[in-house]
Amino acid sequence: MIIGLDAKRAMANQTGLGNYSRYMVDILATYHQSNNYRLFVPKEKKNSSFDKLLHHNNVRSLFPQSTAMKRFSSLWRTWFIKKDLVRNGVQLYHGLSNELPIGIHKTGIKSVVTIHDLIFLRYPEYYTPIDRKIYNFKFRYACQVADRIVAISECTKRDIMHFYHIPEEKIDVVYQGCDPQYAVRVDNNRKAEIQKRYNLPEKFILNVGSIETRKNLMLAVQALKDIPSDVHLVAVGRKTSYVNEIMSYVNENGLTDRVHLIHNLPHKDLPAVYQLATVFVYPSRFEGFGIPIIEAMSSQLPVVAATGSCLEEAGGENSLYVDPDDASGMSVAINKILTDEALREKMINSGNIYLQQFQENVLADSMNKVYSKCFARSNSPAINKQDIQVENYRMNWAGRRFL
Repeated sequence: MIIGLDAKRAMANQTGLGNYSRYMVDILATYHQSNNYRLFVPKEKKNSSFDKLLHHNNVRSLFPQSTAMKRFSSLWRTWFIKKDLVRNGVQLYHGLSNELPIGIHKTGIKSVVTIHDLIFLRYPEYYTPIDRKIYNFKFRYACQVADRIVAISECTKRDIMHFYHIPEEKIDVVYQGCDPQYAVRVDNNRKAEIQKRYNLPEKFILNVGSIETRKNLMLAVQALKDIPSDVHLVAVGRKTSYVNEIMSYVNENGLTDRVHLIHNLPHKDLPAVYQLATVFVYPSRFEGFGIPIIEAMSSQLPVVAATGSCLEEAGGENSLYVDPDDASGMSVAINKILTDEALREKMINSGNIYLQQFQENVLADSMNKVYSKCFARSNSPAINKQDIQVENYRMNWAGRRFL
């Protein structure tokens, strides 16, 4: 097949949706070489990670051709890309980041959309009203017109069914994997270099992810008071205003010397940081999946995560879980791992077995099966009046460039 993929995030984003998009293209091109993959990119940027995808003989990138479309690249991606899909013989188009072009169901091209999460509906307080409206229009429309929907977790699948009333048989769960670099053991000289460069403590709990309210780093900071004083907390992630709240608590509770925040850490340095840590914590209130947990387990780290979303899916039954508001429970879980070497070893060994389902070939095969389902006659979506109403509403908004 000739498969088109929305590569906006693969080109523009260094983390999150960008990592997912690049990872999925890479494993598909590697394990299903009979297909040809066309990456549709609205705006070109310098990105060495994206360029590596083009080393595959069956991968090409395509950009808007006209000056007008280059200038209004967001409109090209949402509206006018359909002509380019047809011109390039695309048989199936995959929206890797929650959306599809308007009217794609009228072209005869099959479509798949990956929905990562519906957190903006679960926790609207974390989003501005206008962002919630835009996301809701895009996600709902994509779910309605797609031939198949890929949810990155069972939790996200349940939310799609609940909020958008999509039938279960239209949704496939395909998990995320992580960069193979996390499973490669970093040599001691390299780890010593990284430890010195970032002034990392000898023994520390690690958290990786944007330092924002929803990620709930405060729980780990609060737990630190009941953990031995020689154990520090290192948090790696993008800085937001939530950092001010964290640091106020740190200063007021005499934890200044034990809490270390690192922003803008290069991706290539992260495996060494993981492997220098003793325990990984992920107290987020809600996630679509929680890829840092897979990175940590691949790095041979025991994991403590929060209940309430999909993190149990990422960490498996042998990771430890606590309520996202239970600081005492967090400290108890961490102390168990710090003091019980047998428990630690069991968590790591069980984690290695659990990780087998996240292997590249397994995930590539799962996604390719989704593509095959699109060509079964019974899976063709019925477009109802509500779909048309959503499409018309979006057309009225296009002139304001919200799309």
